[in-house]
Amino acid sequence: MNTQLHFAVQLSATPRAARLARLLTVEQLRSWGLLFDDAAQVVSELCANAVTHGKVPGRDFHLALSVTGAGRVRIEVSDTRADKLPGEPRYGLMIVDALSDRWGSACGPAPRKSVWAELMC
Repeated sequence: MNTQLHFAVQLSATPRAARLARLLTVEQLRSWGLLFDDAAQVVSELCANAVTHGKVPGRDFHLALSVTGAGRVRIEVSDTRADKLPGEPRYGLMIVDALSDRWGSACGPAPRKSVWAELMC
């Protein structure tokens, strides 16, 4: 498997764009020959959080997918609310935690924050 597989897209911070992110993830992972069900659910949760909790009027969110090796996929969703890092996992992040091998968040570059997850596909 090529470890250089990468896909990224910038989307408007709307519920419709969050749904589109899920569809794009399914198609991209399918084109790479990877399983996509769990990754699609993780993307749904992370993008819904970006749209709900990370939205700044007029600012988009960013979705990136990459294969880091041996079928491990890294999902990263960035928004422009660095002041709102994920706290104690609630329902959506509990799903991310259950489906991924590991996940976390990081600030920067300002004013962005990213929430990421890695899982086998």
